Amino acid sequence: MQFIGLDISKNKCDVCWLKESETGKRKTKVIKNTQAGHESLKNWLQATVKAAPEHMVLILEPTGVYHESIMYFLHDHGFNILLANPGKAKQYAESINLTHKTDKSDAFMLANYGCAQQSNLALWQPEAKEIRVLKALLRRLDTLESDRQRELNRLDSSEFSLSSERVVLSLKDMICTLESEIEKLKQDINNHINGNPQLKRNRALLESIPGIGPVLSRELTYLFAAKQFSNARQVGAYAGLIPKLHESGKLKGRTTLTKTGPAKLRAKLYMAAIVAGRYNVSVRLQKEALLKRGKTSMQVLGANMRKLVQICYGVIKNQQEYQPQVI
Repeated sequence: MQFIGLDISKNKCDVCWLKESETGKRKTKVIKNTQAGHESLKNWLQATVKAAPEHMVLILEPTGVYHESIMYFLHDHGFNILLANPGKAKQYAESINLTHKTDKSDAFMLANYGCAQQSNLALWQPEAKEIRVLKALLRRLDTLESDRQRELNRLDSSEFSLSSERVVLSLKDMICTLESEIEKLKQDINNHINGNPQLKRNRALLESIPGIGPVLSRELTYLFAAKQFSNARQVGAYAGLIPKLHESGKLKGRTTLTKTGPAKLRAKLYMAAIVAGRYNVSVRLQKEALLKRGKTSMQVLGANMRKLVQICYGVIKNQQEYQPQVI
């Protein structure tokens, strides 16, 4: 296998082919992050590396949305893609004493990282088309809801800043427009999910759990369709809900959540766990037991969030509606 690191930004992509891992011999190139640039990269790899696409592994880190088009393009042309975990890639860079951080050095580090992982390569596989469409719709909904909240905040502050009536009217018009588009998009998301039998069933299973409403169910419907989890603990880890122990000197037994992964998902789980703590028997009993053991309210809420998302994993894995397990 030949290992090529790609450091991707909005406008360009630094490429590093690791010719010899023992000596660090390499060959580099910079391309534009455009469709034409992607085509030139494909041609350069085939002409320079002189190996078939299936014998090359291209390693890259997720960079917002800027890595997506080149990743799908290269996969469609037969190249193997390794999507590196940014945290693990950073730890690897530190382990090889890579002190300078530039786009070129990052591409070299990623190529080395891929080579070091060659005995256990977990190659990236693209999502099905219906999952990619759902992802785009949910991403757009998040953007519009954030825009609406910003405008609501501005409208609230306008009462104290003595804004003109025209400014207030503009804010109200914009909020009205955003709310209208948000409702249309929610309906489009519902129609898209209902148009796919498996997505529709998974959402219904999720909504059978007390505490899971339409907002969280559509997020988790996408999550369980897009990510392959082996067990419930992996779901909790992905959502950043695994407790992390802090001990130093006289400070003993303090735990916090890791808070890795998508913050927006945790925010929605936070509100759902509050509801589940009242209406979901399993979560409520856990809450009462932890409070009796002297856990703080935030520790209890973190545990409730983790239990709730693990229950969600269970109903999806077993394809059965939620049944409370009370001992």
